[in-house]
Amino acid sequence: MGTGLGLKKKSGAVATKVKPKSRDAEATKARILAAAKREFAKNGLAGARVDRIADKAKANKRMIYHYFGNKEKLFQTVVEAAYVDIRTAEQKLDLEHLPPRDALEKLVRFTWDYYLKNPEFITLVNSENLHRARHLEKSEVIKVVSRRFVGMVGGLLDRGVADRVFRSDIDPVQLNITIAALGYYYLTNRFTGSILFERDFMAPEALEERLRFNMETIMRLVCK
Repeated sequence: MGTGLGLKKKSGAVATKVKPKSRDAEATKARILAAAKREFAKNGLAGARVDRIADKAKANKRMIYHYFGNKEKLFQTVVEAAYVDIRTAEQKLDLEHLPPRDALEKLVRFTWDYYLKNPEFITLVNSENLHRARHLEKSEVIKVVSRRFVGMVGGLLDRGVADRVFRSDIDPVQLNITIAALGYYYLTNRFTGSILFERDFMAPEALEERLRFNMETIMRLVCK
């Protein structure tokens, strides 16, 4: 009987030691991914340095290679996480409980605000396109979250058609591309655009004007 109690105590002690190690590992991974996101967004895949990532993450290169394999795989994880983040945030908009027109306006506004608040997302997308999406094409997770998003937008369009407020010939993929492009192009060309058109693209009033234009453009495209 005494032996049995002793084994339980020993087992409990082992379990107690494992949990902090697990938490430490997850915390280290999170720091590495956060540092890698900043490094890749700033310098791209070719210009990023594992040494700098390790330094910013307060980790060492050995841990990075242990958790992620190599720089290419780390970049893939970062890009994948960036897309999962925006797709997850879109699902949380709860659009299915809004009238179709209000839901579409909310999606357009969300996309614009997300790009403004997450500039790293745009630069990571640019970088992955330079590499012809060879990292994303390996990701099954991206396919799942993207199909879910297209389904959500398709459902929104169907509800609008049923309510006789949306046109019936709008493809959800084309609509998503257009919503993304209206904000994406403006922000990726904000420096050259400010010179070419002699206005400050990032001034608060310019950003508000652009959002209104984006909103009006999409509503004119989709609404009957």
